[in-house]
Amino acid sequence: MPIITAKDVSIRYITGDFRDIGLKEYVVRRLRGDYHVTEFWADRDVSFTLERGDMLGIVGANGAGKSTLLKAVSGIMKPTKGSIHVGGTVAALLELSSGFDGDLTVRENTYLRGALLGYTRKFMDEMYAQIIDFAELQDFQERPFKQLSSGMKSRLAFSIACLVRPDVLILDEVLSVGDGAFRRKSADKMREILGGGVTGILVSHSMGQVRELCNKVLWLDHGRQIAFGETRAVCDAYERFLKDGKLPE
Repeated sequence: MPIITAKDVSIRYITGDFRDIGLKEYVVRRLRGDYHVTEFWADRDVSFTLERGDMLGIVGANGAGKSTLLKAVSGIMKPTKGSIHVGGTVAALLELSSGFDGDLTVRENTYLRGALLGYTRKFMDEMYAQIIDFAELQDFQERPFKQLSSGMKSRLAFSIACLVRPDVLILDEVLSVGDGAFRRKSADKMREILGGGVTGILVSHSMGQVRELCNKVLWLDHGRQIAFGETRAVCDAYERFLKDGKLPE
């Protein structure tokens, strides 16, 4: 049975309604006769299935609908149409600084993020040293989180998500952070995790990274699904598109 099934997923944003502009501005615009609501479909009719241990790469230009789709898979958003079923726990690294408190220490934030992922204090006690060691933050455990560099924050978020071993791990450009050594270590960790049966979804602009780590690829363009299938075939087609600008018929 697939661990993730997305069927005809469409996600719509509505801009300009009173929830965006406030009730007072809404009333004023209605009185002036210049109130308008605009619909924008970030994703249209996207379908795919993933088995346990699959690594899906999602490719496409900025604005293709990749991050919106990840939010739907992780449960942050609900599809306007269609459905997504995810069987198991999900750890999503979409916005690396989210879920952390800048005034709390690295140690406190590690436990906080673990709690947000649904893990017990006992489990986090057992995993804490491994998380800090992998993130290379041994000398920063009592520092306020806000004093860390962006790279340090990214390393901590990645380390927590990987070492607590969810059923589904979602990564949005996360493997591109940090120096070369940490990127290689992160890629090695992802291969280890996938070998243990965790299902992964990776958004990356690095085609080399997608080819190396993913066995399936989903190609989105302006919210539309162009292709879903075996990595080599989809990546070859996408790279041809990047060269000549022509979508496959």
